[in-house]
Amino acid sequence: RPGYLDVLISRQSTRLVQTYYCIEIVKQDSIFRTIMAGINPSDHHDSRPESSGYSNDDFEKVDATGIGFDHDGDSPSASGPGAFGYDSNQDAEISTTTDNAGTWLKGVDPRVKDLIYWRDVKKTGIVFGTMLLVLLALAIFSFVSVVAYLSLAVLTVTFSFVVYKKIMGAVQKSNDGHPFKPFLDLDITLSEEKLKSVIQTVLKNTNVALKEVRRLFLVEDTVDSIKFGLLLWVLTYVGSWFNGITIIIIDLVLLFTVPKIYETYQVQIDRNIEVAKSQINKVLEIVQSKLPFLKKKEKAQ
Repeated sequence: RPGYLDVLISRQSTRLVQTYYCIEIVKQDSIFRTIMAGINPSDHHDSRPESSGYSNDDFEKVDATGIGFDHDGDSPSASGPGAFGYDSNQDAEISTTTDNAGTWLKGVDPRVKDLIYWRDVKKTGIVFGTMLLVLLALAIFSFVSVVAYLSLAVLTVTFSFVVYKKIMGAVQKSNDGHPFKPFLDLDITLSEEKLKSVIQTVLKNTNVALKEVRRLFLVEDTVDSIKFGLLLWVLTYVGSWFNGITIIIIDLVLLFTVPKIYETYQVQIDRNIEVAKSQINKVLEIVQSKLPFLKKKEKAQ
């Protein structure tokens, strides 16, 4: 009969729901007992009867894996990754990676480093976009045209803003002064100390570069001069493919992308570089063993 069938289905559904809730209650009770065993095992489980299905040995096995807490206190276990799988060694590895990421930019202004590593995405985006736009304009138009158009654009913006502020001041009968007064009062003179430090740095780097070029061209070291010659040979092809402004644009893109990528994936990149270096050194050792005159001369101390 239809009515009897509906009642039977309803009763069976009710029994299934009740069974489901009973299972969930048992699961929650088991989890609660496990947590309490890790927090304070000596107070709750030593006197628990064996008929409950749980014993202190079971909870000690849980703690032994490093997931629970120490029996001596509430601190995470030192024998494993810690509570909830936390590993303090991971923090040390990440910290070391972050500290070593910018070592190749020693002596660079911290503000420039922040731009290169995208610490402030908005500020870096503005600087990178402006520089890229200017270089693309230089690739299409002449230098004089680009400078003239950029200067005209800046002058138009500033002149329009000053006129707007003056009109608003006349309408509202307020005297706010010149809108660019903080910038007009800003000291932009070049100090002698800063110029000296810049000149000294430039002279130091120039002298080092001149000595290195002289050493390479006069073949002080055969291997280094051969490497330098191979580099010049590769540059002849690069020069035939790209002009100067295109190379500068590529360098700019690499400057704002490679450091950040290296900082993010430093561990993997360093591992691959070490493998490549070991392979190259093996090849060089084989070549130098066959050609002894390619071995580097030991400098007299």
